[in-house]
Amino acid sequence: MLIEFKHKYSLFVDLTKNDIKKRYLGSYLGIIWAFIQPLISLLLFWFVFQVGFRSTPVSDVPFILWLSCAIIPWNFFSDGVQSSTNSIIENSFIVKKIVFKLEILPLVKIASALFVHLFFIIFLFVMFSFYGFDFSLYHLQFIYYLFASIVLIIGISWITSALVLFLKDVSQIVSMFMQFGFWLTPIFYSLDMIPENLHFLFKLNPMFYITNGYRNAFIYKQWFWEEPTLTIYFWVVTLLTCFIGYLIFKKLKPHFADVL
Repeated sequence: MLIEFKHKYSLFVDLTKNDIKKRYLGSYLGIIWAFIQPLISLLLFWFVFQVGFRSTPVSDVPFILWLSCAIIPWNFFSDGVQSSTNSIIENSFIVKKIVFKLEILPLVKIASALFVHLFFIIFLFVMFSFYGFDFSLYHLQFIYYLFASIVLIIGISWITSALVLFLKDVSQIVSMFMQFGFWLTPIFYSLDMIPENLHFLFKLNPMFYITNGYRNAFIYKQWFWEEPTLTIYFWVVTLLTCFIGYLIFKKLKPHFADVL
């Protein structure tokens, strides 16, 4: 698949550009909406919690910074999974007419979501600088956690994008799980607010590792290898998801053209 990706790289880039344009085709602001909508959400959270409720700092960090470190990677995960779920359906012309490694199609949606996510990573650095926090080498860990997010999304997207062709309800199920997952991941609340005997249940969620990792990188200044058990668990689950997802996709791929 990696060899195919190398040979079809230019097509992959073109598909990614077209996907970004297609999302906002016909609107006056076009692609700017990709940044405006999440940015307005963050500003609303800032106004509500920082100005309205005057939320107390968490770990000596303004609540909005603490919140942003988790909600930005979650938004990337949610956007990547939900959009890649329909990647085969939206590119049915490729499935029917072009000899192409179809496993790459979900990656187009992920790359499209990544384009927006990188903007918010920059925005996160700006916010920390605005509040007077100096740059630290720990911050560069976002690259590792971003890579971990992408691998996790790829595994899930191979499963959902293949199954949705045969079971249309998968899109709604994914959307529902994203809503549950948002509140079951410590984004708006700290894990310390949960009874300690239940902590392990929240840590079973792979996105806990990602959101907590961004906070470790930007706030708590902790390296990912300082939590070896959680790191090993995450990669076992993620790589297993990728393996299962690839097998499911490969098994169902010959039937894609028949059901489209």
